[in-house]
Amino acid sequence: MLPSLPSAHVDYINAKGPFECFTSDDAEPGYVVLWALDEIPKSNSDVEIEIYAPGFVAFGGDGGGELLVFDSSGAVFMLPMIGMEPDCAIRVAETFEEFISRFDLSS
Repeated sequence: MLPSLPSAHVDYINAKGPFECFTSDDAEPGYVVLWALDEIPKSNSDVEIEIYAPGFVAFGGDGGGELLVFDSSGAVFMLPMIGMEPDCAIRVAETFEEFISRFDLSS
């Protein structure tokens, strides 16, 4: 079973919708693609995240080969699509709020 999405993420997507942006000051991941809420279950099923990276739920990506995922605590990680396994996850933020504070929304 996939972890729940943090309420801050759900509220953010409901308010702003899915979108793409860069992160500021060379913060990881550099580029962010946030998925629509209704795309998340199918996208997670398509990449078989419950098989290869149990304990995570994907909510977007970096526009390349990395998924953006939450763990059960709501921390944000980058997880490679090739070689996907929990040990490969790189923590990029403790919370979704911390993660979005790095978005470059100036353009």
